[in-house]
Amino acid sequence: METSVITLLVLAFVAANLPFATQRLAGIKKLANKHFGWHLLELVALYLLLGLLARVLEGRISPVHVQNWQFYVTTFSLFMVFAFPGFVARYFWQARSH
Repeated sequence: METSVITLLVLAFVAANLPFATQRLAGIKKLANKHFGWHLLELVALYLLLGLLARVLEGRISPVHVQNWQFYVTTFSLFMVFAFPGFVARYFWQARSH
């Protein structure tokens, strides 16, 4: 595997879990209660940024190939699978305050 592909996969895993790691919106503004909508918005934004990075890396190696909608659905699904550990840690492993 190319070094850029491995780097991209590691960055995708980190970026997918990043929204669930903090209460800050985009790492900047602290929110009292960051609900799932903000997490989803951050996931989509990070997916788009990562897609842009992937396009730049692909352009450095070879000509950029045109992709259809199936490619984007598949990569977004993979991104959501990468986000699963952060989602579980955030919503299922919370300490109960009884």
